[in-house]
Amino acid sequence: MRLTFPLMAALMMPATAPAHPHVFVEARVTVVFDQDGGFGIKLDWFYDDLFSLLVTTDLGIDMDGDLLLTADEQTLLDEQITTWPADYAGDLEVSQAGETLALADKQDHRMTYEDGLFHEVHLRPVPALPDRDAPIQIRVFDPAFYTAYDLLQPVVIEGRDDCTATVLPADIDAAYALADSLLDGQDPNAVGPDDYFPEIGDAFADTIVLTCAGPL
Repeated sequence: MRLTFPLMAALMMPATAPAHPHVFVEARVTVVFDQDGGFGIKLDWFYDDLFSLLVTTDLGIDMDGDLLLTADEQTLLDEQITTWPADYAGDLEVSQAGETLALADKQDHRMTYEDGLFHEVHLRPVPALPDRDAPIQIRVFDPAFYTAYDLLQPVVIEGRDDCTATVLPADIDAAYALADSLLDGQDPNAVGPDDYFPEIGDAFADTIVLTCAGPL
């Protein structure tokens, strides 16, 4: 997950638990096919209540606690959330036959605030597929595991009715064992936000396998 100021400042507040990961997001994946043969991944991210509270406090929005944003507050939120750092890849990996595919810039990026929780949504087009007949693998993860994504099921498919999405769950025990081995025995759950954590977030990620009866 990308963290821009003041969102970074929000997560450094003392209320944040000193454990790894630090942000918890429910992720809904929608595979979108358009009429022109285009293909993309729509991501819906539903943030946890602590993160939502910290961001509203840090940005100074919804200070009256009515769970509604004014137009100015929504504009401020949009400015903070839609500007990604240059080194942020979007916590999305799409691959085919072991090759990671290039993703186009995000589209239709927006953030809403509902019942005290943040909901972020955007679309990442996949401009080219090496093989139109081979399955696609999709994973949502933060390489540094600062953010933990919980994949919501079922995976949604829009624009075609001949495709299926199978979810292969991550081996969480193996992922934590890997983290433990790379941290020289330090408890992965005790790693603070400023401490080193190996970039093994992919080990914690479920894998979506997309197959279609016809060419993608």
